[in-house]
Amino acid sequence: MWPTTWPGDAFNKESPLSLPPVFDFHTHTLFSDGELVPAELARRARMAGYEVLGLADHADHGCLDHILGSVRGSALALAGHLGGLTILPGVEITHVPPPLLADLVKKARDLGASHVVVHGESPVEPVAPGTNLAAIEAGVDLLAHPGFLSEKEAARAAEKGVFLELSLRGGHGLTNGWVARLARKYGAGLLVSSDGHLVGEYLTPELQRSTALGAGLSEEEFAALMDGAARLAETARRRLSL
Repeated sequence: MWPTTWPGDAFNKESPLSLPPVFDFHTHTLFSDGELVPAELARRARMAGYEVLGLADHADHGCLDHILGSVRGSALALAGHLGGLTILPGVEITHVPPPLLADLVKKARDLGASHVVVHGESPVEPVAPGTNLAAIEAGVDLLAHPGFLSEKEAARAAEKGVFLELSLRGGHGLTNGWVARLARKYGAGLLVSSDGHLVGEYLTPELQRSTALGAGLSEEEFAALMDGAARLAETARRRLSL
C-alpha cells in the first residue's frame, strides 16, 4: 500500500555509511546530444561512484547502425581499463512512431545492443500517444520517463519484465512519484537513471538514493530497486559476453 506519510524525514538524516554504487542505464554521449566522448564520460562516472554505465544515445531508423557501432566500439575498447567499471553499449529509441517500435527494438538487439531504452511519454515533450504501451509490448529493457503512465501500462510492464524509470532529469522527473506509485501497485520494476547529457547531470550514490526516496520509495524498496539494477546489468553483460 502507498505510504500514508511522505518519507521526507529521510532527507534530514545522514545517509547510510555505505551506499550502493551507481547503476545508470541511461546516459548520453556526443554520438547523439551529449557533450562527452564515451571515454571521458566513463572516467568521470568511475570517479563519481559508478559500477555500471549504460550508454543510451538517441536513435531512430536512420542512425541506429551508426550509434550502436560507435558505442559498442568504445565500450569494448575501454573494457578492463577503468577500475572495474562496466560500460554497456545500449540505445534510446526516440520519438519513433509506436507502430514501428517493435521492429526497431528487434533490430537494435540484432545489432548487439546490451540494453534497449525507449523514450517514453514524458510530460515535457510531444511524444506520440501509445509510445509507452508499444515499447512495453516490444519488451524493451527500460521505459524512460514514462510520464503519466496508465494502470494498464504499469500492469503490462510488470508482466513483461520491463523496468520503469525514475528520472533525475529536470522535467522528465516531474512524474516520478506517479510512476513509483503505479509500479508499487502492480509490481513493476523501477530503475533510477540520470538521463545525463552534460557534466554535472549524472548520478552519484547519494543522488541515486535521494531520487528513489524522493519518489516515495522506502529504504527497503530502494534496496529492491538496486537488486533489479544488478539483475539487468548481469543480463546486459551476458548479451555482450563481458
